[in-house]
Amino acid sequence: MAQAARKHQAEAFVLVSTDKAVRPSSVMGATKRVAEMLVRSFSRKAERTRFVTVRFGNVLGSSGSVLEIFQRQLAEGGPLTVTDAKVTRFFMTVPEAVQLILQASSMAKGGEIFVLRMGTPVKIIEMARNLIMLSGLEPDKDIKIQITGLKSGEKMDEELALDHADLKDSAHPSIMVLREAEVRDLEKDIMNLEILTRTAPSKTLVQLLNELVPSFTPASSHAKGTGDA
Repeated sequence: MAQAARKHQAEAFVLVSTDKAVRPSSVMGATKRVAEMLVRSFSRKAERTRFVTVRFGNVLGSSGSVLEIFQRQLAEGGPLTVTDAKVTRFFMTVPEAVQLILQASSMAKGGEIFVLRMGTPVKIIEMARNLIMLSGLEPDKDIKIQITGLKSGEKMDEELALDHADLKDSAHPSIMVLREAEVRDLEKDIMNLEILTRTAPSKTLVQLLNELVPSFTPASSHAKGTGDA
């Protein structure tokens, strides 16, 4: 898509990224981080198109969001399933996400990674309890809350940056800019990765992702008790 945007000289290309790209513990998070790096590398040689990334956490009400799952489970009489009593996530509403994406794209000069200020992380179990009470019911009495355990590659808490000292304010109070060192041209690496996906075993692909994203710690290599399954 970035190649198409550059070829047709689109005014702006916006990658919507995720906090799972920070210290990723899953292939999804690692590939999101690679996508961020790739978009930045495109911005270095773009003649017209402004390539920019917007990174944020979970969006309430989006397809597959935890709120949508809780509402369905509540309608079915429960239980509401929570992976861990201590797990937290950042949340924002759909209108907030859309508005800030558009705002960030209009501010972009090219190459930035904009991080949306998400506020305080929310405990998922508290969200479940509040939803039950807002429905006029009592948690653990009328509707049970079931702890299911973290899934493979799932983190206890999410971060918006490796080091918050790398975040600086922008002209918009809800948008920060991530200061990062320049990255190399990744197009050849991506082509190599694409070729390997056809023949190489998954272990080799994960290893290559680890080389591209040194902060990537595959779930299988986590020790017990570190917050990841």
